[in-house]
Amino acid sequence: MYSLATADHTAAVVQSATGVTSVAWLLIALPLFGAAALLLGGRRTNAFGPLLATGLSWASFVVGAILTLSMIGRPADERAQSLHLFSWVPAGSFKLEAGLLVDPLSVAFVLLITFVGSLIHVYSIGYMEHDPDKRRFFAYLNLFVASMLLLVLADSYLLVYVGWEGVGLASYLLIGFWNYNPSYASAANKAFVVNRVGDFGLSIAIMLMFVTFGTVTFAGVNAGVPGANQAVVTAIGLMLLLGACGKSAQFPLQSWLGDAMAGPTPVSALIHAATMVTAGVYLVVRSHVIFDAAPTARLVVTIVGAITLLFGAVVGCAKDDIKKALAASTMSQIGYMMLAAGLGPVGYAFAIFHLLTHGFFKAGMFLGAGSVMHGMNDTVDMRRFGRLSGAMKITWATFGLGWLAILGVPPFAGFWSKDKVIEAAFVGEGWKPWVFGGAALIGAGITAFYMSRLFFMTFHGQKRWEEDAHPHESPKIMTVPMIILAVGSAFLGLVLGPTGVITSWLEPVVGSAEGGAEPVVAVPVLMTVTLLLVVGGVSLAWLRYWREPVPVVAPVGSLATRAARRDLYQDDVNEGVFMRPGIHLTRSLVFFDGKGVDGAAGGLAALIGGTSARVRRVQNGFVRSYALTMLAGVVVILGAVWVVQ
Repeated sequence: MYSLATADHTAAVVQSATGVTSVAWLLIALPLFGAAALLLGGRRTNAFGPLLATGLSWASFVVGAILTLSMIGRPADERAQSLHLFSWVPAGSFKLEAGLLVDPLSVAFVLLITFVGSLIHVYSIGYMEHDPDKRRFFAYLNLFVASMLLLVLADSYLLVYVGWEGVGLASYLLIGFWNYNPSYASAANKAFVVNRVGDFGLSIAIMLMFVTFGTVTFAGVNAGVPGANQAVVTAIGLMLLLGACGKSAQFPLQSWLGDAMAGPTPVSALIHAATMVTAGVYLVVRSHVIFDAAPTARLVVTIVGAITLLFGAVVGCAKDDIKKALAASTMSQIGYMMLAAGLGPVGYAFAIFHLLTHGFFKAGMFLGAGSVMHGMNDTVDMRRFGRLSGAMKITWATFGLGWLAILGVPPFAGFWSKDKVIEAAFVGEGWKPWVFGGAALIGAGITAFYMSRLFFMTFHGQKRWEEDAHPHESPKIMTVPMIILAVGSAFLGLVLGPTGVITSWLEPVVGSAEGGAEPVVAVPVLMTVTLLLVVGGVSLAWLRYWREPVPVVAPVGSLATRAARRDLYQDDVNEGVFMRPGIHLTRSLVFFDGKGVDGAAGGLAALIGGTSARVRRVQNGFVRSYALTMLAGVVVILGAVWVVQ
């Protein structure tokens, strides 16, 4: 069922852009123009700015859809085309042309980014209606979409880095959009700093590529990998993984994601569900030639994914903040994608498959959370919700479809994508399929529990509202995007999975996942065990959070519960291992600079100044003083001559 052989795609011919591909630059230019117009236009754009930004985002989606249709009409081996933009870096023998790579992988991301992103733009028109700075908000949304499109369309790692940093900047601006709140500003700073650690890894990887291959284009690097030193290729792979961990909130750089929920809810849906956090998965899959040539680096990718999917799932079990619970879920689901990407050819396509379905159901649930907050005076504590299904029927139904999708209940989207990841995790030899497959199965059971806990605490059970709460359904401009995303949550997997469309579409880029090795456990058995774990997780959540009363004040809980509430002490570890030693090091350097460097300089200056003052006293204008000085000089000279002789 699955192939363990690594396909050789380094020789694939990428044709120059022809036809509609020649306008691919519009994908980036349209939202970038919107961001520039709103930021530079000032208050004059307040009236029409949100509509302009939304319209340009939809226009970018239309261009992406046209590109996709044109690509479908070409043979599979001719679908990859490169669009030259301009000569970018002419530095001696090193010349880099800026260009876009339009192939099945990049186009899949383009459709996800522009379609889900445009729906979130529409939702934001209603959500941010009364915000006085909504023009700036929509400008940042357009800037983010443009940067993300540049990241996935770039034909070189250096141009990817430009989009990578643009995404980081836009994320910082959007997370800290309400920066008059100090905690929100701190959350934005935290996301920015942690991402800089990952960005450092990506920059080192690009430098190693230049030194090793003399180029940083995808084609040049892929062609040079087979003849490169194994240790160097492994180092490049590990540095790429470090960059991916920062952007995709993977262990050990996952601490920023929960705090990033400080941003407006549409930001959480766009950046922390459907797009930015998937950039790391894209980077690993795009660099599959490097990871296939570096088994050690690829194994580390798998380990990181397995740790993160369990880490996020455990943390999600104890969160009472609805957005932070969804953030932990995102961390866990990206872990599934990383796990699949680390499995190599058997998992690349399924990593992207789960990424696409996750973009729909998680964005839909984040927007549903925003709808709940909109109707509950911006409350985020699920212990203050309960029985909202009657007051917010559309939100309940759309959120429910996303809940069923992430649980993997057939025939919803997660059943087709996440189960494929679980099956692929059981392919291999030795200990790996049992460890990684077991982690994926356990994660599925925990996911069923914490997502059911979230759903039941919010929409079912007893009313636990504040006295001034009057829950009501959101306006249509917010509910329509939620309905569309819910439809995708229900049927996207059915369209892409059993038909084999997604694997055949990505095959020219990442190879085939069909034919060859079978999972060490029969597929029907895996499906049965997975569904039993899901039923068990849902049942336990039903007993604890629907059938039994939910206390408004969170109980102290067990040691494990308290640890999960504090994100398994990740901030404490970061503070103890990095922050406090860094502060002490900085203070030591400041002390050394003040007392050592500045002290030495000041002491030397004082010595010279004091000596000069004393010497100046000798110059008093009296002949007897000068005669005494000359006599002393003669005595010194005669004494020196006597000593030498």
